[in-house]
Amino acid sequence: EVQLVESGGGLVQAGGSLRLSCLASGFTFDDYNIGWFRQAPGKEREGVSCISKSDGSTYYVDSVKGRFSISSDNAKSTVYLQMNSLKVEDTAVYYCAAGGPLPTTQGMGFMDEFDYWGQGTQVTVSS
Repeated sequence: EVQLVESGGGLVQAGGSLRLSCLASGFTFDDYNIGWFRQAPGKEREGVSCISKSDGSTYYVDSVKGRFSISSDNAKSTVYLQMNSLKVEDTAVYYCAAGGPLPTTQGMGFMDEFDYWGQGTQVTVSS
């Protein structure tokens, strides 16, 4: 059974940090790019960051550049999203997803290009 399980969300004050984890199982982890998406109340889901296990290429949406960092521990089948200097506008449910095209500095593909999805983890940043 394919599973993506996110963890690490929570409530944090603006300026604080959180590290999200995405634990994958049931598929060949190394064969898939892993992306992080987020959806704030009343807004569309947006791609935040993505990493390729094949060449290490990454993508970050402009609003998180310099604050978020994505990494992968292939031995643990886990991708992390380190989020620093959090802002109130980062408040959202964060989802990890497997699949999609090779990420570049220009983009990470669209939601329907990703094959597997986690259930999401809530991140709330208070002012």
